Amino acid sequence: MPQAIEPGFMVFLADGNDPAGAVREIRDADHAVINIENGGDFTVAADAVRDVHDDKVILDYARLPPPMQEALRHLHDAEYRAYRAADPAQGTPDQH
Repeated sequence: MPQAIEPGFMVFLADGNDPAGAVREIRDADHAVINIENGGDFTVAADAVRDVHDDKVILDYARLPPPMQEALRHLHDAEYRAYRAADPAQGTPDQH
């Protein structure tokens, strides 16, 4: 049985990537509020969740609302540029 999503779980775009945010609250059985690093809170439907395990939520990027996709493309913009992760393999989605 899949693990139930709970507030505080870290959110990822893929296993092994850096976290993109965290679950802030559960609205109902079909929606959660997720805070995206440097992007704010977004309500996410259950069908946008690919997997939940080990207190981690893995999202399906293609099923996320466009404003959330945009926020995910800018996860590391506020970081000092010398240390900013700009490689999609490091957690920032491809911008093409």
